[in-house]
Parts: sequence; structure tokens; C-alpha cells
Amino acid sequence: MAAWKERGLRTIAALAAELVCEAVSRPPVYTLTFVPADPDRRLRRGHNPAETLAQELGDRWELPSPALLQRATGIRPQRGLPLDERRRNVKSAFSATERPPTKLALVDDVYTTGATVSEAATALRRAGARHVQVVTFARAVR
Repeated sequence: MAAWKERGLRTIAALAAELVCEAVSRPPVYTLTFVPADPDRRLRRGHNPAETLAQELGDRWELPSPALLQRATGIRPQRGLPLDERRRNVKSAFSATERPPTKLALVDDVYTTGATVSEAATALRRAGARHVQVVTFARAVR
């Protein structure tokens, strides 16, 4: 994960998508979208792992994977924060860039506490989504 996220080993996205497809059926949704990266981290990394995973899954599942969310700037990294701080840290961090489809899947690379995907899904529901499923490659176990 560190090589993919922090050291730019982007080819891992294709392998991650293959593994997800082996473990998870294509969700009954109209589109995929992804958790947007913090703009500074995206610039430093040169990519957003959640976005590349969504694109790879979209190719395999024949679903579009547009960017439907934007992330506020100045949000601290979630790594190392306890659950209550993670929730506060991402409160209102996301907003929809357009009206989303009513049924979609939200893609993230790692699910740790669920605070990030929960807040991103809330932003999608506020904008009109009715059913938001979450698909991730990895689950952090504490």
C-alpha cells in the first residue's frame, strides 16, 4: 500500500482492481466515483490511488467513473488519528461537483474507520444520491 500511495507505484491499481473483482461482484449501480485526494497530497504523489482504482474497476465493470466530489483544502491527514478525531477532521470536507446518479458506488483505496467514506457518502446523498455503496481495496485492521 505504501508503494502505491506514497511512492507512485501506479501499476498496483490494475492488480488491486483484479483482486477486488475476484472478491466483489459488480455492484448494481449506475456509476462509480471516488474519494478525492487532498490537493496538496495529490500534487506531491502525482496521483490519487482511489481515483486510479475507480478507473480500473470502471473498465472491468463497464461503468463510468467520473469525479463527483471535491475535497476542501487544509484537511489534516487521517493517518494516526483516533476515530473521534478522524470524524471531526473530515466533517464537511467533501461537496458534490454535480448532481450524482441515484445509485452509485464510492471507491476508496483503504477503509480504516469509515470516517472518510461516511462523510463523502453524506455529501453525495445531500446532492441527490439515494443509494451509495462503498468499494475499497484494503481494510485496515486495528
